[in-house]
Amino acid sequence: MSPFLFNFTSLSHPGIVRAHNEDSLALVPEVGVFVLADGMGGYKAGEVASGMATALLSTELKQDLQPKEQTRLSKQQLHQLLENRVAQANQIIYNAATQQSQYQGMGTTLVMLLLQGEHVTVAHLGDSRCYRLRAEVLEQLTRDHSLLQEQIDAGLLSPEMAKLSNNKNLVTRALGVEPEITLEVQDYSISVGDIYLLCSDGLSDMVPDEQIELTLRALSNNLELAAQMLVQMANESGGRDNVSVILIKIESKASSSQGVLARFANWLK
Repeated sequence: MSPFLFNFTSLSHPGIVRAHNEDSLALVPEVGVFVLADGMGGYKAGEVASGMATALLSTELKQDLQPKEQTRLSKQQLHQLLENRVAQANQIIYNAATQQSQYQGMGTTLVMLLLQGEHVTVAHLGDSRCYRLRAEVLEQLTRDHSLLQEQIDAGLLSPEMAKLSNNKNLVTRALGVEPEITLEVQDYSISVGDIYLLCSDGLSDMVPDEQIELTLRALSNNLELAAQMLVQMANESGGRDNVSVILIKIESKASSSQGVLARFANWLK
C-alpha cells in the first residue's frame, strides 16, 4: 500500500450513439488498485470480456496485495505479479471466446494503476490510456498499442494526420484475443498534487489532450465534477463510443500517526 493519501472518482457512460456500454471499471482503493477495460466483440460480447477482466483482476489483486506481516513487494515482484494475473485473465477470456460461439472474437483493452509505496505502477494493453497532470501539465504515460501508433512511429503518418484517420480503433494488443499477451508495465514516482486519469478511447478520441488538461487544471479540487465534464465533453463532441474515466488525486503524504482509518476518512471526503 502507498503511504500517500488520495482521493478518487469514476464515471462511465455509453455515449450517444451506442446502445450498450462495453467499458468496465473496478476500484479497490484499500489496496490502491484501479482497473479500466474497454471491451470489443460481437453483440454484448465486449461487455462480457471487459467485465471478466476487471472482476478477475480486482479480485485476485485485492487478495495478493493485502498487507502481510509488513512485507512490501519489490518493483520486480510487483511486475511479475501483474504479468501473472493478466496472463491468467487472458487465458480465461480467450478460452471463453474460443469455446462459446456467442463470445467468438471478444476481447478487451486494459489499463491499470497501482499505488504501491512511493510509486505508481501503470500496466496496459491496447489504446485505453493513463495520463498524469503534474504542475498543471498533462502527460500521456501510456503509449497506444494500435495500428495508428505504429504508423506514426514508422513515420508514415504525422500526429496531425493521425487525428483524421479512420483506423483509430485497430488495436495491436488486447486481452483475450490471443493465447499469449505481452503486458507493458511502467513505474512512476509520486508527487503530492498529481492527478492520474485512466480513460477509454471514447474520451481520448473525442476530446483533445489540450482540453483534457484545461479541464483537470480548472477542476483539480473537484474530481467528481471533472469526471462529469470530461464525459460531457466527449458526448458533446459526438459521443461515438462508450466513455469511461477514473481520476485519482494524490492529496498528501501520511505521517506515521496516520494509519488505515485516516486513509479511509480521506477516501470518503
